[in-house]
Amino acid sequence: MLAKSSTELVRQQNSALVLSALRRYGRMAHTEISDATGLASATISAITAELERARIIEKSEQQAATGRGRPRVLFSQRRGCGYLITVIISSDSIQYSLVDYAGTLLDRFTEPRGEGSTATFIASISAALERAVSRSRIDPGSVLLVSVSSKGLAHPSEPVLIWSPVFGSQPVDFTKALHEGWSARVILNNETLLVASALIEREARKPAGGEPVLAALSLGHSIGLGIGRRGSAGTPEILAPNFGHMLHIPNGGLCRCGAKGCVEAYAGFYAILRTAFEVPMDTIPAKFVPLAEIDKIATRARQGNRMAQLAFRQAGVALGNGLSRLLSLHGHMPVFITGPGTRHQDLLQSGIEEGLAQTQVVRLGGMPELTIVPDEPSLVFEGHLNLAFSIVDQDIILSRPHLQAAGE
Repeated sequence: MLAKSSTELVRQQNSALVLSALRRYGRMAHTEISDATGLASATISAITAELERARIIEKSEQQAATGRGRPRVLFSQRRGCGYLITVIISSDSIQYSLVDYAGTLLDRFTEPRGEGSTATFIASISAALERAVSRSRIDPGSVLLVSVSSKGLAHPSEPVLIWSPVFGSQPVDFTKALHEGWSARVILNNETLLVASALIEREARKPAGGEPVLAALSLGHSIGLGIGRRGSAGTPEILAPNFGHMLHIPNGGLCRCGAKGCVEAYAGFYAILRTAFEVPMDTIPAKFVPLAEIDKIATRARQGNRMAQLAFRQAGVALGNGLSRLLSLHGHMPVFITGPGTRHQDLLQSGIEEGLAQTQVVRLGGMPELTIVPDEPSLVFEGHLNLAFSIVDQDIILSRPHLQAAGE
């Protein structure tokens, strides 16, 4: 019995390697899968035959460029195997995307993020999920997973938002958004964790392997941070420490979380607004500050306004101090800066460097490489697909006997 269990575990791990390779590189031939996974040709033949029988992957032919010889046989995910819905919750809107099992975007729409109770909020998401499947005439039962992301603090194992800028400490349970007829799993991730996931995957695709560890810093209404590290088995390890609400100054400015002196209380959009207009630091922060208002402050800073310049420098110092603590705990790593706040990087840069320079790890090891990646929405969506499909693939592999029986 033990030997049988061990054999099945190896088969599951090898199947996961094959599906992971197809996710990363797209359609692949038999020999290409073998090269990418390190598995023997006979093993690849057995796995692809089994996955094809179970209707998880499918074959297609590619004619040789010369028009002569036998066509190449390529394997890829079968698009109709199931579907994924991503729900990206921003400060003022919610974006819904329907994706098939091959990762093809089928539909996308955005709705305003309304005010009201958590029950009203969940009801609006539930209605939007129903609309997402009805627009594409898809059975809700064929949706394998609903992947939700938000700023705030997510429960470590349940799809529950523990704290958020809008609802505070009122928990939001996203499993309640699925009504009868839905069998999908629901997962919730911090938005910047998904950014780090996308970035570490992009690095892994580089010819030389890219960076083995990195930090993603998101600047905007909230301040988020994710850490991506490539594991020993090639599987990424992603963390999202509560960076924005880490202490910056004891008994300092009031943060949206209710504490005093957080990094976000000096670097978030509401903090920049508060400093630029010399509003008392104990003033209750605004839940949402339009980007246009921060752009106006940035224009004034570039024109020489002293308080506007101070607001961005102060934000930069808070970010730099926070990053210095990160490097002290986790070691030297490059930092990728993203989010709407990157449009003001010229005003933040000197403060960030000033904050970083105050710690020993930077004085000894030098400044970390800072890279601006402005298109945060694309990173968030990529991160959704990376993490969600890794879960979906694993679920499908574990239920493979059932799928195989259904396909015979």
